[in-house]
Amino acid sequence: MGKTEDKYPLLCAIDSPADLRKLSLEQLPQLCAEIRGFLIDELSVHPGHFASSMGAVELTVALHYVFDTPYDRIVWDVGHQAYGHKLLTGRREAFSTNRTFGGLSGFPNPDESPYDTFTAGHASNSISAALGMAVATQLQHESPRRNVIAVIGDASISGGLAFEGLNNAANMPNNMLVILNDNDMAIDENVGSLNSYLGHINTSPTYNNLRLRVFNVLKKLRLVSDSQKGRILRFNNSLKSLITNEQNIFEGLNIRYFGPYDGHDIHKIVRVLTDIKHMEGPKLLHLRTVKGKGFGPAEKNPAEWHAPGKFDPATGRRAEEVNGPGAKKFQDVFGDELLEIARRDDKVVAITAAMLSGTSVATMQKELPSRVFDVGISEGHGVTFAGGLAKEGLKPVVAIYSSFLQRAYDSIIHDVAIRSLPVVFCIDRAGIVGEDGVTHHGAFDLAYMRTVPNMTVSAPADAETLRLLMRTAIARQHGPFAIRYPRGKAIVGGGDDTASSIEIGKGRCLADPEGAKVAVLTIGTIASETADAIALAKDDGIECSHYDMIFLKPLDSAILDKVGKSGIPVVTVEDGTVNGGLGSAVLEYFSKKGYESQVTVIGIPDKFVTQGSVAQLKALCGLDPESIRQTIVKASKK
Repeated sequence: MGKTEDKYPLLCAIDSPADLRKLSLEQLPQLCAEIRGFLIDELSVHPGHFASSMGAVELTVALHYVFDTPYDRIVWDVGHQAYGHKLLTGRREAFSTNRTFGGLSGFPNPDESPYDTFTAGHASNSISAALGMAVATQLQHESPRRNVIAVIGDASISGGLAFEGLNNAANMPNNMLVILNDNDMAIDENVGSLNSYLGHINTSPTYNNLRLRVFNVLKKLRLVSDSQKGRILRFNNSLKSLITNEQNIFEGLNIRYFGPYDGHDIHKIVRVLTDIKHMEGPKLLHLRTVKGKGFGPAEKNPAEWHAPGKFDPATGRRAEEVNGPGAKKFQDVFGDELLEIARRDDKVVAITAAMLSGTSVATMQKELPSRVFDVGISEGHGVTFAGGLAKEGLKPVVAIYSSFLQRAYDSIIHDVAIRSLPVVFCIDRAGIVGEDGVTHHGAFDLAYMRTVPNMTVSAPADAETLRLLMRTAIARQHGPFAIRYPRGKAIVGGGDDTASSIEIGKGRCLADPEGAKVAVLTIGTIASETADAIALAKDDGIECSHYDMIFLKPLDSAILDKVGKSGIPVVTVEDGTVNGGLGSAVLEYFSKKGYESQVTVIGIPDKFVTQGSVAQLKALCGLDPESIRQTIVKASKK
């Protein structure tokens, strides 16, 4: 046996859950310890989402031990907690490729494994998806009975979609089981009254076990039937509330509640799952877990260990702590400027959705906490809430990741744009984001924001322009204003931020040599790669003019008229989908004005992009300097 097999003998003998089920109940604690050890070893050198998966080990083992997966369906919410699941479902040997180009996805992915039953990346969708599967198995009369389990974290269950799923679960024929993984921790500290409620809910396990056994006995004696269980459950819940003077929100929805139980007691979890797996009707099992369980530093600081990067397994020191934080990131430029503006203007308030640290809104929160609002995983509410603030004269800044803001699209239109309310949308993680992959790329914000009337849409090429755009947007008295910027280190030195504002709808010329054969138009930070490509094209004898548009809406018509009238080929470059963004806008403008210049559009292709490093994925999408150079050369010959 090799070193890995010697260190993890039980885990290395498991290539599928069928192998897991051959183990005795007494061997499961050792298996859980081996999974944690394996995750520590792997994730210390191949970074990923660490603390959530460490806290869900016993739950994961118990699910695959009790249920007949993949025939029985497990639907993971978000997927941060699903690394143990990957190890037990035939992907242990490939786990070192997790979140890499051509390797395993960092999240459950149905294209990767039949054990990954539904796409997971955005929070709160598991209950609705699992309910659909549970109803489908009923309608299709599948035999043997197919169990469907949704695994959702305490932060995700606060999202509106999760409540919609729970509400409908009580009113449809289904046998779905919802497992609430309650670790009292999201990426940042949990917020909202539901989190406080979960912290105090206390339904006796003894009572739950007794109720289950009594019902099963009565059913075997044919004294009750499944058709009567709803009325019995409602009476039971009312009686319990009267005796304990407590109302359980889940039982109030007529969903049978079990717990809370210790989510790290593998024997107890297996027994409870075995007891309730054949029960009819929707059920919720509440498990209390510790995020980062089994690794001291992660247990002490679970937020910092959500996705810690590389670290030393022996000392717990993270690479960032050893090497320093490096250059300032765009999110930090935003956070610092937001605080500076808020210091000068007491009407400025900030809203984010469970991403205080991720967006750097935390910078303002530390100094001005009463003017910062973390709404939790409730993007739609956050945007409408901002609309209400703006209606009463405040200046709300909404900082949300691009891929998550998609969920608030109706609120943007209905509750902000129709009334032209001055809400500033600071859209973080725009464009290609890298290893988080298909569910997290910010590919669509330019296109979906551009279609909204009254909306100003902008993207800075550098840190200085970001600061200027923020000053301009926050000072504006009417109309929503979107500013999008990418993940990662901020580009500095490209602009001048000494002014108090920037002219809306005005771009800038970065290069305009005599005899230019191609005009290149860019928006956002892709200007940097494009400048490198233009330098390479010069070696091919092709001179290019280069314009940073800054604004997608309104467009700088002066630049477009100059370029259009010149008649030379035009290349547009954007770190967003080719459909509906800068390239589309330029084509529409040229068509309207009758310009006949050939326009070549470079952007994220009309397909979903996999995971990998940002550099790898930009090359895949034709957004690296060499690919852009090749496109410029081809365009020059048209």
